[in-house]
Amino acid sequence: MLRNITVIPGVGIHMSRYPQQSGEAMAASAWILLIIAGLMETGWAIGLKYTEGWTRFWPSLLTVVLMAGSFFLLSKALEDLPVGTAYTVWTGIGAAGTVLAGMLILGESRDTARLLCILLIVAGIVGLRFVSPE
Repeated sequence: MLRNITVIPGVGIHMSRYPQQSGEAMAASAWILLIIAGLMETGWAIGLKYTEGWTRFWPSLLTVVLMAGSFFLLSKALEDLPVGTAYTVWTGIGAAGTVLAGMLILGESRDTARLLCILLIVAGIVGLRFVSPE
């Protein structure tokens, strides 16, 4: 049974089985979910390398689980965050994380230009976090 029905001006009706969190707590939770989703995106992107064209069962299974989890958490974060901001942050975490994981795990190039580009992505993610409405 629904416990809380809240009318949000300009947005609509929010119905929940659980006590309503403050807007600030909801936004903080959404950002945490989004960060986890981005890290899971990094995991599945690296996992694709280990599936060897989906011919290895366990790496393939883990990759699919990470994909599903990443998309699910992104969809939950989108309940409280603007779609443009959330999607950009999700892909940014995934992109930067995948490049870093490639360097650390797969021995990919660590040249200065690549590191500078990762810093620019991270700066954009942090910037979006601070300018996004809560």
